Amino acid sequence: MFLATEDVTGQNEDMSRFVVVPQWQGSASSRAMALIDGAEAIAGDLPSTACSRVDVPLEAGEAIGTGVHRASSLMRIRTSISEAVAAADPPAIVVGGDATVTVGALDALTSGGADIAVVWFSAHAALHSPETSRDGSFEGMALRAVTGGFGGGLAFARGRIDPARIVLAGAREYDDAEAELLESGGMTSVSVDELTSRPTAIAEALAPRGAERLFLHISLDVLDPSEIGGVSSSVPFGLASQTLIDAISALRARFELVGATISGFAPSTPAAAVDDMGTILRLVSALTKSQQGTR
Repeated sequence: MFLATEDVTGQNEDMSRFVVVPQWQGSASSRAMALIDGAEAIAGDLPSTACSRVDVPLEAGEAIGTGVHRASSLMRIRTSISEAVAAADPPAIVVGGDATVTVGALDALTSGGADIAVVWFSAHAALHSPETSRDGSFEGMALRAVTGGFGGGLAFARGRIDPARIVLAGAREYDDAEAELLESGGMTSVSVDELTSRPTAIAEALAPRGAERLFLHISLDVLDPSEIGGVSSSVPFGLASQTLIDAISALRARFELVGATISGFAPSTPAAAVDDMGTILRLVSALTKSQQGTR
């Protein structure tokens, strides 16, 4: 399945809009290396002229005293992601790889970005710090990093996103430490049930919070396992793909989209990747199609 450039990017110009990052180092999953295949599978169904690529080192990397596994490689890749997003035709869509690619993407956007809101679609909260994490994976800390929630070399490079302008959507697997931070840290959480009954719930939650621009992070495990098979850690009772698309449309009707990430595609086989690609490309379309009447 191949989409014409104008179908995906809304233009015929020969400019990159997708930043492909086959990063696996942020994941603790035994299937982490399949994230490389997942990113490449998605890229294979996008117009090559609309894509730029970030080189991901083969080596795992070292913690270098951060408490984060593979931190040395993650730092290098993060700088490259930020540079690639800054150079891409906005709004750039980052195709991961693991979910931590979003941290690098936001680095490119948040300098002076007091009006940016982040909606984090994921089955997992990703609110750990190196001190609370059980496995040391940066993927379990990514949303915490976006808020400036811990220091060290993986701290958010250009300020932070105010937790009041962050919505965690569709999360249904997190531990007590993450739940405590979610309750006390000023973030909003919107459940699968809330979104299913009212896809406008996220847009309504953000409307009074001073945000004008929007970044969307989509970990594919936010979807119900019946909707997509190629994720490394599926969690039952997730979103239907149409509910997610409706929520994206409601957000784009109210806010200016400045960037997005699709992450977490880890197909077990090439044939399994094909089975999931229709769902993924529908999400790509929801992110890239022209939006009439925004704001």
